[in-house]
Amino acid sequence: MTTTAATDDESRAHPRFAEALRALGLDGLLAQTLRFPEATRTAAEAAAAIGCGVSRICKSLVFAADGVPVLVLVDGASRVDVERVREVLGAGEVARAGAGVVRETTGYAIGGVPPFGHRTRTRVLADRSLLAHDVVWAAAGTPYTVFPIEPKVLVAHAGADLVDVREQSA
Repeated sequence: MTTTAATDDESRAHPRFAEALRALGLDGLLAQTLRFPEATRTAAEAAAAIGCGVSRICKSLVFAADGVPVLVLVDGASRVDVERVREVLGAGEVARAGAGVVRETTGYAIGGVPPFGHRTRTRVLADRSLLAHDVVWAAAGTPYTVFPIEPKVLVAHAGADLVDVREQSA
């Protein structure tokens, strides 16, 4: 898959996400943002488009914990253990949020949710597995765009709590 050459940094990332990067002093990431002609909605699609391992993709997943949205960041090769999320949050019930809740909470569609720059502020959990890499790739606000970021920088700017919430292999 080839990337589309953007005439300027703004055409690569969602405008709200581009503004969030500027506000956080991460403007340089705009020039590193890639846009693909085909969607990269899943971690496997993004990894194939970028040419990296699936674990180098940062998934931004929204869950509802007792009805309150929470963002969980996890590497693309892992699945979130909902029971672990429930325990970390001290919640009674945790479930994947529906598409409407995701868009209402973040301002982005599923498959394009970035790790920060959302419409509303939510609690963020980041799985430690992300720290195993020097760089991870995350959605830049659309299902066609991704950007690279150092995991520690991602965790800091997302305001995330580092936790262990991925499913463990038996």
